[in-house]
Amino acid sequence: MDGIGNVGVGVKRGSDELNGTSNGSDSKKLRVEEASPSRVLHIRKLPNEASETEVIALGLPFGKVTNILTLKGKNQAFLEMGTEEAAITMVNYYTTVTPHIRNVPVFIQYSNHKELKTDAGNQRTQAVLQAVSAVQSGGSPSSDVQEALAAASSPVLRIIIDNMFYPVTLDVLQQIFSKFGTVMKIITFTKNNQFQALLQFSDPVNAQQAKLALDGQNIYNSCCTLRIDFSKLVNLNVKYNNDKSRDYTRPELPAGDGQPSIDPSVAAAFSKDSNSLLGKIPGALSPLSAAAAAAAAAGRVALAGQSGSSGVLLVSNLNDEMVTPQSLFTLFGVYGDVQRVKILYNKKDSALIQMSDANQAQLAMSHLNGQKMYGKIIRVTLSKHQSVALPRDGLDDQGLTKDYANSPLHRFKKPGSKNFQNIFPPSSTLHLSNIPQDVTEDDLRLLFSNTGGSVKAFKFFQDRKMALIQMSTVEEATQALIDLHNYNMGGNQHLRVSFSKSTI
Repeated sequence: MDGIGNVGVGVKRGSDELNGTSNGSDSKKLRVEEASPSRVLHIRKLPNEASETEVIALGLPFGKVTNILTLKGKNQAFLEMGTEEAAITMVNYYTTVTPHIRNVPVFIQYSNHKELKTDAGNQRTQAVLQAVSAVQSGGSPSSDVQEALAAASSPVLRIIIDNMFYPVTLDVLQQIFSKFGTVMKIITFTKNNQFQALLQFSDPVNAQQAKLALDGQNIYNSCCTLRIDFSKLVNLNVKYNNDKSRDYTRPELPAGDGQPSIDPSVAAAFSKDSNSLLGKIPGALSPLSAAAAAAAAAGRVALAGQSGSSGVLLVSNLNDEMVTPQSLFTLFGVYGDVQRVKILYNKKDSALIQMSDANQAQLAMSHLNGQKMYGKIIRVTLSKHQSVALPRDGLDDQGLTKDYANSPLHRFKKPGSKNFQNIFPPSSTLHLSNIPQDVTEDDLRLLFSNTGGSVKAFKFFQDRKMALIQMSTVEEATQALIDLHNYNMGGNQHLRVSFSKSTI
């Protein structure tokens, strides 16, 4: 994890913390002693524009925040937690997961101060704290406090998910955000190759509370980071209830053309019982509590295989004249390690694809359902099958079933591979790597235009081993990826192709 090595947790600082000689630099890093735990935490290297509410939000998941003192000129703050236990859990958690404010890593350690004595006359700080504590105890802040807290009056949040290694569905968002109030409507979409959502609460105060508590948090361990802002919209207009949009106040809405309504098996997987997806993940945001944070801090691996949902997908509406097990292996292999593919003998526009686990199946489904492959919009759902059977010995099934369990082309074999961080939805821009030194831009433009599309733009990275190439449509890029991933460029160097989040 980036930055763990230099998180200044537990570094004891001298009594100059408050009297102006410490400037947040690391000059005293060498005098490292174990500082004794305190419910007051010293936070350093804050970005200039950090607000008190953003600093308070660092402490919120761990318990009650009882005081805050910001030293603006020094980019530092002191945060007082309600109990020492809460402070210890917070420090332990942020030792393993570097906290960020406005995308800047910040450093947290115990302070020498056992409590904060700040000027009680600082009404603004008190108002913010009062509002936050009202939020935490489940009450509604009083009206004057609401004004202090409600810089925004929109009940609609815009949510962007960074580093989306595991799929985040509409139901997952509903489950997380409904802890802060009644979620009325959600619309999900992909913009600039990033999964985004608009989510409307019944009350702007709930939106404010959710943003305060969740912005910058990870849904699963060290991935799927929530970036939350207020939307300029104050009301969402939802036309269809399906896996892309939902109006919880109008269950009678149609599913809409070409959009699957909620697959019952998916609905069951995400239902709010104790088997719910988030409930199963140690360290997930599930109950946004110190326990969850402590579990994450213990470094347990997120998302062990789900019971009750298999890693097998059913893909339908395929172009039966063009599709092959290999083309499905390549496309679905962008989102997980495909173990087996079976095109159905009696229904050649459908196939079963076995991924290595349920999470990869879910990820492939959320990215590929509704995409075009060989000119047809494919439908991807979770299958009831637990595995894909191989044909019995000696039985010829015309090459419709293929076993890829030992394929050298799996992208996610290595735990912690950086491929995990580079999973993006299908896009018209492709990322190319492993390009031989003697291959030119013209060579690559020609190669990619031969897949039936037109090349709109091209850019080499500095070392020329990697490049971005932009096709005119997502469908053309998808076709190029299927045709050219692992293409032999000569000298036994095979081209690697994946979808990119960048544009040229």
